Amino acid sequence: MKIDLWKTIIGVGGLSHEEGECHVGFICTWFGCICRIDIILAKIGIDGVNSNLATAIRTIVVLIMAWGMVFLVGAQSGISETSSRSWIFLILSGLATGACWLCYYRALQLTDASKVVPIDKLSVVITLILAFVFLHEEFTAKSAIGAILITIGTLVMVL
Repeated sequence: MKIDLWKTIIGVGGLSHEEGECHVGFICTWFGCICRIDIILAKIGIDGVNSNLATAIRTIVVLIMAWGMVFLVGAQSGISETSSRSWIFLILSGLATGACWLCYYRALQLTDASKVVPIDKLSVVITLILAFVFLHEEFTAKSAIGAILITIGTLVMVL
């Protein structure tokens, strides 16, 4: 099967159901690389700029990119089909993301990126716990060991 690489990268097809796990892994790898570049660019970009203003500028760019993708893939028709429950939780998620970005950019402005990033990775541990409690997702021995190692790694890097 020929894979349309661009569609695979942006997550709009290109792989059969059988290859779906590869697709998710590929997207997550890109996500990891792009997020790490984002941190370095942000650290350079906030030099001499109020962290709240820097977050607002970044948010405008993200907003334009996100709506651009909606129209690129033709997903705009889904707006009217979105349930009230989904709207509420997506709005709450947006508020949480905004608060997170404001704190993150302020932390980047106050200290080294190499100190902010390890603390940010504790969010993996918090997410695992919250997913177990609220979403009833499985919390395996592997998850517990990973969470412990992330916590230890964070402490080693920050202290």
